[in-house]
Amino acid sequence: MRTTATLFRIGLAAGRSTPGDRLRWWGLFGAAATVAFVTLATVATLATYQGRETRADARGPAVTFSKNPALLYREGVDTVGKRPASIVFVHPLTPEAPVPAGVTRWPEPGEVLLSPELIRQGKDEGVLTRYGRYAGTVTTDGLVTPSERIAYVRVAGAPPKDDPRWMGVAAFGGGGGGSTGEMIDQRPASSPLTALWALAGLPALALAVVSARVGSGTRDRRSGLLQALGGTWRHRTVVNLGEAVVPAALGSITAFLPYAYASVRDIRLVPTGYLLDHRDVWAAWPVAGAAAVASLVAVLGIVVGTHRVHRDGRSTRPATYTSHVPAWRLVVCGAGVALVLGSQYLPRKAQLFVFTLGTVVMWAFLSSVVALLTRHLGGWLAGHGKRTGHAGRLIGGRWTHAHPGVIVRLALAMVIGIGIVAQMQVWTSRLGTQSQAAATTYERIKDTVIEVTTGGMTAPQADRFRASLPPGSLLLTRTFHDPGAPKEPWVSIGGSCHDLRALKVVCRGDGEATAKSGARSAAVEEMSRWYGDVRFAQSPRITVKPDSSQSLLVVTSEPGRAAEVKQAAFALPNPSVQVQALGGAWLESSRSRIPNWIQMFGIVGILFIVVAGAVSAAAEFVRVRHALAPLSVLTGRRRVFRSVASWHLTVPLLVATVVTGAVTAWHSVFFIALVQEGSVSWNVLAVGVMVCAVVSLAVGLLGARTAAREADQWRPAAD
Repeated sequence: MRTTATLFRIGLAAGRSTPGDRLRWWGLFGAAATVAFVTLATVATLATYQGRETRADARGPAVTFSKNPALLYREGVDTVGKRPASIVFVHPLTPEAPVPAGVTRWPEPGEVLLSPELIRQGKDEGVLTRYGRYAGTVTTDGLVTPSERIAYVRVAGAPPKDDPRWMGVAAFGGGGGGSTGEMIDQRPASSPLTALWALAGLPALALAVVSARVGSGTRDRRSGLLQALGGTWRHRTVVNLGEAVVPAALGSITAFLPYAYASVRDIRLVPTGYLLDHRDVWAAWPVAGAAAVASLVAVLGIVVGTHRVHRDGRSTRPATYTSHVPAWRLVVCGAGVALVLGSQYLPRKAQLFVFTLGTVVMWAFLSSVVALLTRHLGGWLAGHGKRTGHAGRLIGGRWTHAHPGVIVRLALAMVIGIGIVAQMQVWTSRLGTQSQAAATTYERIKDTVIEVTTGGMTAPQADRFRASLPPGSLLLTRTFHDPGAPKEPWVSIGGSCHDLRALKVVCRGDGEATAKSGARSAAVEEMSRWYGDVRFAQSPRITVKPDSSQSLLVVTSEPGRAAEVKQAAFALPNPSVQVQALGGAWLESSRSRIPNWIQMFGIVGILFIVVAGAVSAAAEFVRVRHALAPLSVLTGRRRVFRSVASWHLTVPLLVATVVTGAVTAWHSVFFIALVQEGSVSWNVLAVGVMVCAVVSLAVGLLGARTAAREADQWRPAAD
């Protein structure tokens, strides 16, 4: 025990006196903070999912098929601020009708309860009066998240008895809350966690590896000395832990600051717009504490694992990765590539996970492959420099050949950085066929064609609805026909001759109508795109059957009138279930918001990897300036610093940039072929490669400059 305490104190003292100690101290501090941050984000994610499901079950309706239910219940959908909102219509049948969580009592007929976020986002669109008279808000107990958009509408009159959309409800809180609000299209927790660790977790671990090896020369010599004196791996571990435990512990504690803030106040995650519920984060404090300890242990494990010596007793030289590239790293990188390639043969549900796993492994170890290439390149450069008498090429080549681990750490930031940027771009372009079609439709006709899904409607009711529409609007019916096999389904669009002619449809007044060939309006073309086989028919009076085979189409004279159409639709005696622009269901789906989450995780990861690159480069500046300074005595020329730094740092990093760019291009194209959607922006990839090339030049120039400045002050000191 006394020996352990002594070795631990030696480690503490070494952390304050090793060359580059301040850089390594802050590097380990940042590495521990970032790893703990990602770990705590994982805890918050799992706690949020658990809280969402609990609150969703608390408001879920218990459907009953009794002839005398206490409440009639119906669900609808609206769009507010380009985001979907759940609209729940209710009609209490008894004074003791049950209420869901978040609602203390049902409002009066014709009144509505709105969630705070729905009011915030839709106030300018008129949501306070769109569904009825505003009567209050839904409390947070009845919301899956504070950012949920939901409304409870008590209809003014009794619903039609023949409308199958209305369900009888006996109580609330019996589960089944996954069909409303944000729970409708909730993805499993594995989806955000996979993105979090692939885009932010990997850069955090890379920063930990880079920081652990800052000032590694002195540390490797100390490890060799301890072994020569009879020390075991346990003794070396204690010293390394003593050197790293203070900054790592402080970094892990610092990561609790944002977690503590999120546990007492709701935080909006930009650019997703999602409000993180502080109640879920607060409830997970015990788990968060254990997770932070685990992240600290992981960082200390990286510190210990990256400083090893030979175990065969034949050498006291440290077996670090600066003198060679371990073969197992190349094997692991190859395994990552194999996972990426093999994902195409797996079932659809497993493809993305295996592809992501292979991508992470490939990114993490691709820099080792680059280091192996540059090591061979260093040997060739040294030989060529010796034959031609080029001192800079000779020294730079030998350094590169002898220290490939330096290139691993420097190239790691480039590899992961370019990979993250490429994945952010590809995922942003990945909308899916239907979402892309919806985006095309919106670009062409905006929101001028609006589909209104409603119950049965008589001709007088349709006339009153037409009168409440914006001036110049056309009212049509859309009817789905399925004659059965072998005939294909088709859609008929009916309306008055006046309305059909406004769409450039020939109407002869005998009940038949045809679209003009070669002169169809943009609205008709987009209807054909979405509905397939479209046929037109004259309908003197508009009616809607209650069997859900028909819906209404409203064509406005100009864009931007959708809010007025919704106001009229939700004012109907039996309000509409859904009012959306043509293709709007796909344009506003959760898939269209996935790029926002990818951007958030990717930006965090890029920040981490930039810090890792800065720490790695700064560490090399410290090493190079001490090693190159004596050359001023041997050569008498300052040009040798620039030459050595260029051949030792710039050239290998340029090789890493080229290899990474080629691998990333292949990887992006393969991903698009795998998911069969999205596109590669070659401009974005080219910019990323150019930035890395500029950084490579800058690292070499700054390394030469620091060495030259150190040479002016260098004096022999038994080193």
